[in-house]
Parts: sequence; structure tokens; C-alpha cells
Amino acid sequence: MTAVTPTRDAASRYRIEPTVMQALRNPRLLTREVLAGLVVALALIPEAIAFSIIAGVDPRVGLFSSFIMAVAIAFLGGRPAMITAATGAIALVIAPVAREYGMDYFIATVLLGGVIQVILALLGVAKLMRFIPRSVMVGFVNALAILIFTSQFPQLIGVPWLVYPLVAVGLLVMYLMPRLTKVIPAPLVAIVLLTAAVVVFAWNVPNVGDQGELPQSLPELFIPNVPLNLETLQIIAPYALAMAVVGLLESLMTAKLVDDITDTHSRKTREALGQGAANVLSGAFGGMGGCAMIGQTMINVKASGARTRISTFLAGVFLLVLILTLGDVVAIIPMAALVAVMILVSIATFDWHSVRLSTLKRMPKSETAVMLITVIATVWTHNLAVGVILGVVAAMIMFARRVAHFVTVTRTIDDTGTTAHYAVNGELFFASSNDLTTQFEYADDPDTVVIDMSRSHVWDASTVAALDAIVTKYDNHGKTVTIVGLNDTAAALHARLTGNLGAGH
Repeated sequence: MTAVTPTRDAASRYRIEPTVMQALRNPRLLTREVLAGLVVALALIPEAIAFSIIAGVDPRVGLFSSFIMAVAIAFLGGRPAMITAATGAIALVIAPVAREYGMDYFIATVLLGGVIQVILALLGVAKLMRFIPRSVMVGFVNALAILIFTSQFPQLIGVPWLVYPLVAVGLLVMYLMPRLTKVIPAPLVAIVLLTAAVVVFAWNVPNVGDQGELPQSLPELFIPNVPLNLETLQIIAPYALAMAVVGLLESLMTAKLVDDITDTHSRKTREALGQGAANVLSGAFGGMGGCAMIGQTMINVKASGARTRISTFLAGVFLLVLILTLGDVVAIIPMAALVAVMILVSIATFDWHSVRLSTLKRMPKSETAVMLITVIATVWTHNLAVGVILGVVAAMIMFARRVAHFVTVTRTIDDTGTTAHYAVNGELFFASSNDLTTQFEYADDPDTVVIDMSRSHVWDASTVAALDAIVTKYDNHGKTVTIVGLNDTAAALHARLTGNLGAGH
């Protein structure tokens, strides 16, 4: 007798282990979480500064935003161990506001964007993730890996030749270190070793301090001085909406990716709410907007092995501590060390199995095409939202085309020659029902026609209109049509719409 395993309830389904309490009681797990947070904090600094420059604001804006969002999402988010901070995608979307209207309008945009995210979360936007096909997800991951890699080019072009061996040594250390021990994150070891070497030998290579000035004080409450009227809303609303959509899409896709890596389930609606709240808090303290960071999340989850909210919280805390109390030390970290970390992350993120020749041979061409469209669109525009949306649209079109060819109509005449039987087989919707009317012999059929729908399903009004057109054509030839075999759902739809769509008239 086969044992039946009961389905897990919602609480256990979303219980991700180790929990925060389990990590706090286990010195080994706690050490891993703490060190992972430190590594992420170090990686956040140059990126936050760079994204501030992209957005056209002071580097302190990006750094404070990263601190606030990382700490906030540790408590509010639905995906443990995921890192949220200032990001390039958000910076690109809202940069025109700072450039054209100034800092007050910029912060007002961030605040409104966070509010819109909360509204979208309450409307259930996170549930739309189920409509993103696997091929789009693979394309998203591969595009992210490429963008992470190419984003390191500015630190590798036109730099002293010593940068290249330093990056190579950093990659080698991170490759070999896990073979010796996984207690200390390999990226942290690489950063410490390369920094020590640069200081001891007094090598003149680009460092974190060259990226911009680090702040000297805590963030303060910032209330944007903008008129509360329709004109202000017209200025900031389009940018705020774009920021909200891009941020949620990136965050939810990253959460899904971490779910796959860790074989766990996370609360996507809570994550969307947390992202919105974190953006509101960021704006309230004069920070720029942000969302989940794929690179730093991969450092945290894959390279460092973190699994709990402790690492996310400490990433924000360490970031603030590093820039306020150890700014001089952080400033001497060579960019080569951080470039090596990001290159390793890009290699680990890329789905190499998806581009193997054996995989490409087995995979349907439409699936591969969707993946490539997602990758090309994302890399070309540097906008993950554009890539994912185009990928989903392409997947829908290719699915519709493929399914449209699965409908068959088989005609038989009974022994007496007085009745024609048509058996319709397949799913009938707007794409497959368009040529349904062409598959019947209106003039040559006997006076009685039976259309058997027992092996098909009517999905939309387009199919009901096509069936009405068929009946009308037979009526014009003085012949009687009977439609049989409709299941309950299809019969109810057909009964409600037939004769009211103008088909054939």
C-alpha cells in the first residue's frame, strides 16, 4: 500500500531554514552570515557610488539609500538573504528628474515610486510571476550575468597593468579557497589579501576612494520642497511608475532565482510590499530608489552561502559602519579585488547548461529564440524590465502559433449519406479558430450536419463567433447544423455569446 504524503500548509511551505533563531544559536551559521554581510557591504560601496553618478546625485545619496534599504528589507521583505540597495536600473530610470528638475523633485519621485509599489503589491502584481516562462527566466539570468561582467569594463580599460594580475590572483583565490574551507567566504579572503598586497608594496592602482567621496555623518530626514499640485504629479508620476515597475520586476525575478538556487519558496507579495516600503524610507532620508541587487545577492547566497535575514541586515549595518568609521580603510581597497568578485559572480550566475550544444539540440527552437530575445533586449537596453517584457510577449506569440496548428477537423459521412459528422480536436481560441470556418464542405455536405466538440475546448469569443459563422453558412445553404459534445464551461460560454457577436451577418 502506497503511503500518502499530506500537502504542506502555507506556513510550512514558506518556512525557510535555517531561520534567524537557528542561525543565532549556531556559531558556525552565525559566522557565515556575519562574514557574508561584510563581503556584501564591501561590494556595495563602489556600486552605490557608481549608481549615484549615473543618477546625477551626490555619492552619499546612493550609499545612504543602500544602507536604509538593506536594513529595511531585512525586516520587511519576503525573501531571506536577498540584498536590496541602490541599483543601476532604477538610477537610469529616474536620472532625468535629478538632471532636469533638481534634488527635491528627485526625492519626491522616489517616494511616489515606493507608494506605487505598495499599491501594486496590494493589487497582487506578484502573482503575475507565474506567467513568466522558464525560457524568459533563463534569458533573464544569462543577461544579468553578461551585464554584471560588462559593467566591470570601466575598471579594466585604461588602468595600470598591475590591475590585471591582481584580478587574476583574486579569481584564483576565490576558486581555490572553497576547496580548503567554507567557513570564511572566499570573496572576503580575496579582498583582504589583495588590499594587503597593494598596501605592503605601495602599488599605485585604482581604489574605492577614487570612486567618490564617502559620507562623514548619518543620514537625516529629508522632506522634498515641491508644490503639492497636479503639475508636480505630472512631472514625477511617469518616472515614479517606471521606477516602481522596473524595481518590482527585478526584485521578484531575483527572488524567484534565489528560490531556485536554495530550493525554497518565498512570499512574493510580502517582498513587493517590502520593496515599496524600503523605497519610501529611502526617499524619506534623502536616498535614491533601489531594488533587489542580483550581483550582491549572488555574492551573499552563492559565493558566501548566506541563507537568513541576518546577512541582509548586517550588510546594511556594515555598510554604514565602514563608510562612517573605517572610511579611510575602505578607501584603500583596490577596485581590482571587487572586480574579481563581480567577475566570479557573473560566471556563477550564467546558466552554462542552457548554451551547451546538446541542450540547444534538444530544446525546441521557439524556447531558444525566446531566451535569446530576452538576453539581447536586456543587454542592448540595459533594462531588465524591457528584456523580460519582450521575452514574455515573444513566448506568448510563439505559444499561440504553436497551439494554433494543433486543431484538426475530421469529416465523415454516415452509411445512409444523409448526415455529415465533423470531429473537432484541439484547443480553440483566437489564434486557432480563425481558419476553422475554412475546414467545412458547406456546398457538398448533406442536409444534416453534426459538429462534435467533445475533444476540443472553446476558450474565447473568437471561437464562438467562428462557430456562429459556420452555422450561418450552412443556413444559407438550407442545411441544419447541430453542435454536440461541448463541456459545461464551453457550453455556458457558447450559450451566453452565440447569436450576439454578429458572426456571419
